[in-house]
Amino acid sequence: MTISTEIQKMIANRRKGYSLEAPFYLNQDIFDLDIAAIFSQHWIYVAVEPDIAEPGDYITVEVGKNSVIIVRDDDMNIKAFHNVCRHRGSQLCDDEKGSVGNLVCPYHQWTYDLTGKLIHTEHMGEAFNPNDHSLKSVHVGNVAGLIFICLADEPPEDFEAMQKAMEPYIAPHHVADCKIIWQEDIIENGNWKLTMENNRECYHCVANHPELTSSIFEYGFGYQPSAANAEKVNEFFELIKTESSRWESCGLASAEIDLLESCATGYRTQRLPLIGAGESQTMDSKVACKKLLGELTQRNLGGLSFWTQPNSWHHFMSDHIVTISAMPVDATHTMLRTKWLVHKDAVEGVDYDIKRITEVWQATNKQDSNLVERTQRGANSKWYEPGPYSPYTEDLVEKFTNWYIQRLEATIQKPEFIAKQANANSRAVPIKVCR
Repeated sequence: MTISTEIQKMIANRRKGYSLEAPFYLNQDIFDLDIAAIFSQHWIYVAVEPDIAEPGDYITVEVGKNSVIIVRDDDMNIKAFHNVCRHRGSQLCDDEKGSVGNLVCPYHQWTYDLTGKLIHTEHMGEAFNPNDHSLKSVHVGNVAGLIFICLADEPPEDFEAMQKAMEPYIAPHHVADCKIIWQEDIIENGNWKLTMENNRECYHCVANHPELTSSIFEYGFGYQPSAANAEKVNEFFELIKTESSRWESCGLASAEIDLLESCATGYRTQRLPLIGAGESQTMDSKVACKKLLGELTQRNLGGLSFWTQPNSWHHFMSDHIVTISAMPVDATHTMLRTKWLVHKDAVEGVDYDIKRITEVWQATNKQDSNLVERTQRGANSKWYEPGPYSPYTEDLVEKFTNWYIQRLEATIQKPEFIAKQANANSRAVPIKVCR
């Protein structure tokens, strides 16, 4: 990959406190750099344990041009491999998810067990050593039931710190003991960064998300103090104090952790009160599933939010979980995948109604997708120029874009990247135009 001098200058001269230049949302070379420097070098969220609940269960994930298989082996360990046969490179699994006894290449029937070991071939001769042709592994990490992968040879080491910090927050919800009751995939007509920027603020929520704001306090996601809102804001923060004290006494971590910008594996979390009954992100803020998660006995436990760079956000309530990932498709399209989870023993029609559980975030996702598309169209205009972030309601957006630019800078400053650039430039051949 070669990156032009203009792009390198754009990265180096990015104006803090403002949105990104239009090419960051449009340019194919920058998109390729995003895949190489962000999605191929950092921990990305891809699944939950219930996606692969039993031995042989697998899912596939597309990261740029790379396909990855995540599978549960016979010892219940989670493994990840590049979805490429070691014979002649055929893709092993085509479906998004399924269940297998072994991984068998459809082309020539090379067969791998669930640990990636090659266990069967034909016509390869006595000198062939199958031990030299195991599947190429991908780093896999588990944060209390949330599955992450990293394609880098040496992934960021701070992932374990995030695991340790987040375990007390997520573990009481027993993700592994849940089941997925609904999954919705949306192809958004916008660059993946616009999807993430939109998620990182609630400046737009009151005007665009009537369903979501029926249960969440907008003040929990940024506000500008004023005489008009002082009383309500004070009430909200007093509510945080009293509710956090109650949650902590129940063994539920709730304090804010914000490392979105300062760590390679950036993340943020906080448990916040909900409006009204304070039970769940539903239209009436009451639980939509009678069977609570894990060993929880109280319904009004607010909402635990967990955001990770570069591609996910999650909401944990007493009765259900909403988990969302964004994966880049190309420079102007993003795949948004949402999953709704409840206790694995909950019975549809008895304990829960799918419509009640999914209606808030289905509506919110549709509204957000429209906003992302509108912003993408604006970035295409020759009149677009970076605009200022609100210091009150868009600070998390700036932390995302700062994190993103820092990661690009770290990549293009690596000696190996500079060497590749110099080598590519030295080999460049002018194109002759025949007239």
